Amino acid sequence: MSTRIPKKIISQIKTLRSQGKSLPEINKMLNVSYGTVYRYMKDVEILPEFREEWEFKKKGSIRRKMLAEKDASIKAKALITNLSTKEIAIIISALYWAEGTKSDFSLTNSDPQLIKLFINGLKKIFNIEAERFRLSVRVYEDLNVEKCINFWSIITGLPKQNFVGIDILKGKKTGKLEYGICRVRVLKGGDMLKYLKAIKNELVGYSLSP
Repeated sequence: MSTRIPKKIISQIKTLRSQGKSLPEINKMLNVSYGTVYRYMKDVEILPEFREEWEFKKKGSIRRKMLAEKDASIKAKALITNLSTKEIAIIISALYWAEGTKSDFSLTNSDPQLIKLFINGLKKIFNIEAERFRLSVRVYEDLNVEKCINFWSIITGLPKQNFVGIDILKGKKTGKLEYGICRVRVLKGGDMLKYLKAIKNELVGYSLSP
C-alpha cells in the first residue's frame, strides 16, 4: 500500500530544489526517502539567484566522484594482477552460473564486456577453439541488423560465419540496447557444462567463514 506524501512536503522539496539543494541535502533536511525526493525535484529549475552556488557545488560533487573512481581504479588494478588459471576458471563458472542456460552450453546477455570476458576465458583457460562458438543476436525491428552483427563480431573476436541466428523483436529500441542481445553457444559443450557445474558445486560447498 503506497503512502501519500503530504502536499506540504512536496512543496518543501520543490522549494529547496529551486534553491539549489542537492538530493542528499533535501533527504537529510526533510527526512524523506531518496526516491520521493528525486520524484518531486527532478523537473524543478534552479532559481537564477541560487544557480551560481549550485554550479559550484555541482563541480565539487563531480570532482569528488572522479577522485573516488580513480581511487577505485587503483585498488582494482592492484587486486586484479596476474590472475591464476584457477581464478579465471572460477570467474567463468560464476558468469555461467548467473547467466547461462541449464539445458545446453549457452549464455545470453546484453553486456558486451560480459560476453567478451566469457568467450576470452573459454578460449584461454578451457582451450575452446573459435570454430566451436555459435552466436545469435536478438534485436528490435528498427535496428540495423548488419551493424549489430558487426558490433558483436568485433566484441567477441569471432567472424561473421559464426553467427547462425537473428531474432527480430517487434517494437523500437527506445530505452533499450543499441546492439541488441547476444547468445553464445558452444558446440559439443556437454562436458564443459558439467565441468563448470562441478566448479560451482565446489564453490557452494566451500566455507567462506573465518
